[in-house]
Amino acid sequence: MSALLKSLPNDVPSLQSLATSLQAQLLQSQAKVRFQEEMIRLMRIEKHGPKSEKLNDAQLELLNLEPGVHAGEIETEALQTITYQRKARNPRPGRQELPEHLARIEEIIACAPEQCRCGQCGKETRVIGYERSEQLEVEPAKYHVRVIKREKRACQSCPDQGVASAPAPPRILDKSKFSDRLIIQIVLAKYRDHLPLYRQRAQFLADARLDMALSTLCHQVMHVGGLCASLAREMKKDLLAGGYI
Repeated sequence: MSALLKSLPNDVPSLQSLATSLQAQLLQSQAKVRFQEEMIRLMRIEKHGPKSEKLNDAQLELLNLEPGVHAGEIETEALQTITYQRKARNPRPGRQELPEHLARIEEIIACAPEQCRCGQCGKETRVIGYERSEQLEVEPAKYHVRVIKREKRACQSCPDQGVASAPAPPRILDKSKFSDRLIIQIVLAKYRDHLPLYRQRAQFLADARLDMALSTLCHQVMHVGGLCASLAREMKKDLLAGGYI
């Protein structure tokens, strides 16, 4: 630092001239950087197609790092960007309506007894309408035991024909105490919701007083993994058949 200070001129005009020169170099460097950034942006837009023009530089950079991006994903990202920008312009949006596909269960709250009589004449009042409001509700999981009874039939006149039983339905894991739906729920909770098996075990115990062994839960998941092995092999073949990963 001291050597740099010694190299600077002592007179004011020379210092002003040096500052002007450095400022000009800085502006030139900034213009060069902006030009290079714009060239990189144009190259990325040319690579990903015209739909990517609506994306900002950060999104284009992420797309550039993601291999195998197809046009549908780029279009979805562009639509999300437009939606986000439109929402940002309106800092006070209206009340969001609950989705129409959810079932509606109506609950009628009656007026108090003193409200059912007219305060002037004493006659009973009539219902003329309802003040309607909606709330998003949730029903906790309900566990029950599914009892499967397969018919056994035999001919009373021909005992030598033996007994015929209804065929057992196909299952993920034969002779398991867990239904297919419960096994799927366990696998989805582990890999989609990132809920470890020991936490699921604690959840079963808290929600339904079901004390399930952790080894049993692991066995269910491992068996599903074995069933998915052939699918994983086919996915691997399809992945390796491409030009790049």
